[in-house]
Amino acid sequence: MATNLPMSPQLEQIHGEILDNFRALSNGFQRLDKIKDSNRQSKQLEELTGKMRECKRLIKEFDRELKDEEGRNSSEVNKQLNDEKQSMIKELNSYVALRKTYMNSLGNKKVELFDMGAGVSEPTADENVQVASSMSNQELINAGMKTMDETDQTIERTKKVVEQTIEVGTQTATTLKGQTEQMGRIVNELDTIQFSIKKASQLVKEIGRWQLINASCFFYSSLSVV
Repeated sequence: MATNLPMSPQLEQIHGEILDNFRALSNGFQRLDKIKDSNRQSKQLEELTGKMRECKRLIKEFDRELKDEEGRNSSEVNKQLNDEKQSMIKELNSYVALRKTYMNSLGNKKVELFDMGAGVSEPTADENVQVASSMSNQELINAGMKTMDETDQTIERTKKVVEQTIEVGTQTATTLKGQTEQMGRIVNELDTIQFSIKKASQLVKEIGRWQLINASCFFYSSLSVV
């Protein structure tokens, strides 16, 4: 990062504080390599996280002051100062990524989400970080519209899932109702069959009894003849 840029006293003071924090971060991560105890490493990482949050605050303050002074600076000076701001953001992102690497090496599966705010988030590979305050109004509107569209699509997908679930539930209820009615008819038919069998058994007994009576009568008639 450049240190001989034309700056106002206020910008120069903020810039100097940011550089001091970056030096503290660099030294802190170097000391972290020499610490073997995991608890001490975690404590050191917490302190470094505080430094990174302070850097984020100072960079945002630098950005606000820079916008206030744009009208008093030449276009070339504004470009140099904006480039310096982007350079500071990238350096801070490198420390954020380094912190995440150390957190993973400590075996901490529940890594705290470190929200660096607009323009200062954990970078992904080959991703250019863009400060929200430097985006145009149209870019901000487009980003907001895109988020709204994605939300609407998610809601629509959820509604379809709910409708499909209700439809399946209705079909299942209809099927169960039909099966219940069918079981009722089967039970009724079994009752009818059982009743018929019972009546048939009684009829067979009656026929057998009458046959026995007739046979007895015939036998006694034969004896009388003799």
